[in-house]
Parts: sequence; structure tokens; C-alpha cells
Amino acid sequence: MSAKTVRVQLEPLSAVVEVPQGALLSSTLAQYGIEFPCGGSGLCGGCRVRVLEGSLAATDADSVVFSPEELATGWRLACQARAEMALVLECTQWQMEVLADDSGLVGTGKTGLGIAVDLGTTTIAAQLIDLSTGDVLGVTTGLNPQTPFGSDVMQRIQAALSGSDLTHLIRQSVGEMVATLALKREAEMHDVVLVGNTIMHHLFAGLNVEPLSHVPFQSPQPGAVHFEPRDLGWALPADSRIRFERCLGGFVGSDMLAGIIAIGMGSGNNPVALIDLGTNGEIAIGDRHGIVCASAAAGPAFEAGAISMGMRAAAGAISRVSLSNGDVGVTVIGKVEARGICGSGLVDAVAVNLANGVILPSGRISNGTKLLTVKNPVVLFQSDIRELQLAKGAIACGFRLLLKRQGIQATDLESICLAGAFGNYVQVESALAIGLIEAPRHLIRAAGNTALRGAKMMLLMTEEPVLPRIEHVSLASDEEFQDQFADCMAFPTSVNATLSSQ
Repeated sequence: MSAKTVRVQLEPLSAVVEVPQGALLSSTLAQYGIEFPCGGSGLCGGCRVRVLEGSLAATDADSVVFSPEELATGWRLACQARAEMALVLECTQWQMEVLADDSGLVGTGKTGLGIAVDLGTTTIAAQLIDLSTGDVLGVTTGLNPQTPFGSDVMQRIQAALSGSDLTHLIRQSVGEMVATLALKREAEMHDVVLVGNTIMHHLFAGLNVEPLSHVPFQSPQPGAVHFEPRDLGWALPADSRIRFERCLGGFVGSDMLAGIIAIGMGSGNNPVALIDLGTNGEIAIGDRHGIVCASAAAGPAFEAGAISMGMRAAAGAISRVSLSNGDVGVTVIGKVEARGICGSGLVDAVAVNLANGVILPSGRISNGTKLLTVKNPVVLFQSDIRELQLAKGAIACGFRLLLKRQGIQATDLESICLAGAFGNYVQVESALAIGLIEAPRHLIRAAGNTALRGAKMMLLMTEEPVLPRIEHVSLASDEEFQDQFADCMAFPTSVNATLSSQ
């Protein structure tokens, strides 16, 4: 006899799902973009939903996060909610744009079809490629189904070590994306190339993540992992080649390897930098003579995961804050009422308030209060500013130390490429204003999804790419790390008050 289910309708998506009666809603809602930054512990308040029809009992965690007025109007934490009856829920965080890569490439003599996959901590992007021409024939994107277990890699590690099967979950999800792309053309499929950070590499491959849970954060199994379709339960021809590309060391994964290939770092005479801004920030600097790379534990601030009213770039998120003739203006995604702030808006808001003198270089709010209003009802707390300082300090410190390791200064670089979704959307002027990047403006450019572009390039290659020596640097073991990190946490003392408005 099958277990009884209840009907849950999600608005404004107009999606209807059946969930087991009495079960937590988290695993079901994660498929529709509801986020669980703290892994479902009920501490962060990032998975808010509102009951429009039906009833959900308020839990102790709900009572901590929501005011009595909010509880009365139906607000609940999705990670704590259990469906006992039919429900209609408002969950506006489902909207999310996943950064893919539109560039076509030149074929290299292969035939048939292949699929390139960028397996990110939060999102997944996959593209179907004609191997003979390099053309993109199809694209599919989605959320990483592991997000209910936490927004950052350390939470995923702890979930895996606690017995959660994150491997089957991600293999099944990527397999569904592969099947969607290959539909009715499975017989032509030859290759699938996946790239991602070290934790995604290990969880997909079913490798032990325990060595990555503690110092020195090094795994004995960083190499490329090859699979047959039957290993993964994928309906592809038996001779299809599936591989998850090698990691570079520590938390620097094959996504950075792909990025290095995508921007041609290993072939030029002049040094360039690649900075992937995310929860697990990755940095590489080099040229054809040699490359150094490192990871910087920026935390989830750039994706607003650790921010009190933070949210992803969805309807209701403040995505831009600008300063014009002393007046502060904001842009809200979806042209609706503001209900939170995403990463790019956070960086803008702090930059603007530094220029106005509302935030001091120390990070303190100048009037002595512990919060400032961005646009009602969205506010930033003193703790939110501190989270951004920690994140930007980690990136800036890593950048400084890698430059020193190469014996160069930022002005010696030919270019600085900002990769990933946050790097693509953040205003460079604001990033400079808060000291996230310490370099001349003209060197910096958004490079898009370099991980996916590099994965496509590796998919098309007929042999291994020729790269110079790539050295992984453990920043924490550098004798200057603590001093540099402390210095990088402070904001610049002089901020341009004419920040660009968009």
C-alpha cells in the first residue's frame, strides 16, 4: 500500500507537486529554487515561504525568525515545514538565471555529439555540442539538488560524512540533464566532460571527502575520474566516454583548470589573472612559463547566503544600488517591491555608503547604530557588512599573495578576468571601491562562465592540453597570510563618490 500524499501548489510558478504526508518539504521545494543556506537547520531564515491556503503549524525556529505579525500572515521556514494537508505556498525565490556560455567553438576533427557540464555548488549548466563543428545544439540549466544540505562546500562535506547520499543525488540530476539534451540522438553521443570544484568532483565520483574536512585540506585522489554509462545509470551508448576532469589541488577544482584553458592563460607571454568569485573563491595567475593557483574561503556573502536579508538574483532582490548627485537609487529585479538583496546589490550598497561616509573604512556604521536601510523594508546589519569584509578580504589577500609568489604587481598583468555568475554581474567600480580587487580598472573584465567554455574546449580536444606547470598554493600556510588578511578586511580610505549608476 502506497504512502498517502498531499497536494502542494507553488506560486507564482503554478507548479503542483505531490509530497508524502507528514514529510519535510525541503527536498521537494529545493527542485524549484527554494534555497537552504544553513542546510535546513532553521538558523538562517533563507528559505521563507508563505501559506496562502491550508495550514502549517509554526515551529520554534519559525518563532525565532519571524515576528508575530509575519507568523500571523502565514510566513514559515520551508526547511521546518511538514505537509499534513493540501497547501498553496508563495515561494518567489524559484526564479533564477543560471549563467551558461553562448560561444561556439571550432571543431577539431571529432564526429558525433558531446555534452559539457559545469557542475557548480549552487547551479548546473550543460550544453550539447556538435563535435565536428563546435556548435552548441542545446542548453539546459538547473539548481544543484544538493542545496538542501547547505549552501557551501563545508556543509556538503559534513552532510556526506554524516551519511547523506549526495553522490546518487547529483548523478541522477546530471543524468536527467544529459538525457534531456541527448533526447532521440543518444546513438550519436560519444563524450561527456564534467568540471567543478574539488568537492563536486569528489561527491560525483563517490570519493572520500574526509581529507577535505580538515587541515591541510588536500585529497589523495585529485585526478580525472572516468566512467561508463552503466556506472552512473545513464541511458547512453556503452562506448560513450564520461569523465570528470582533474582538480588542481586543495579546493581548486577542474572548474579552474577549464577556466585557465578558456582564457588561454597557459599560452601567452604576459601574465593574466583569473578570479572566480563565489562561496569557494578560486584564483589563478600566470602565463606560459608557469601558473600559481589558490582557493580563498570567501563564504556565501557574494551570493548573499550569509546576509540577513540576502537572497539570490530573483524577483524582489535589490541587484543595483547607485549614487547620483548625492541621491541613492536602487534597482529591484522583476520591478516588484524589494524584499531582499543579492550579491551584486550588497557590494553596491556598501560601496555607495562608503562614498557617503555612512560606512567607515573599518566597516562600522558611522552613526553608531547597527543597521542601515537600503530600501524599505530591506536593511543591512553590522554583521552583514562584517560578512562582506571577510569575503572580500579572503579574495584580496589571495590575490596579493599569488602576485607576490609570481614576483609581479597587479600593474604587470595583461588582464584580470572575473569568472562565474557573481563576477559577471558585479559592478567593477563597486568591487574596486570596497577593495575586493586591487588593480587598475582598465585591466578588469567580466569573462562569463569560463568553466563551461573550458569544458567545451576539452570536449573538442583530440589530446590532452599542453599546459605549463600549475602550482597549488595553500594560502593559510603562508607566513604572511594572517597579516595580509587582516589588512585586506578594511575598506579603502578613499572611495570615489561618483560610482557608476545603472
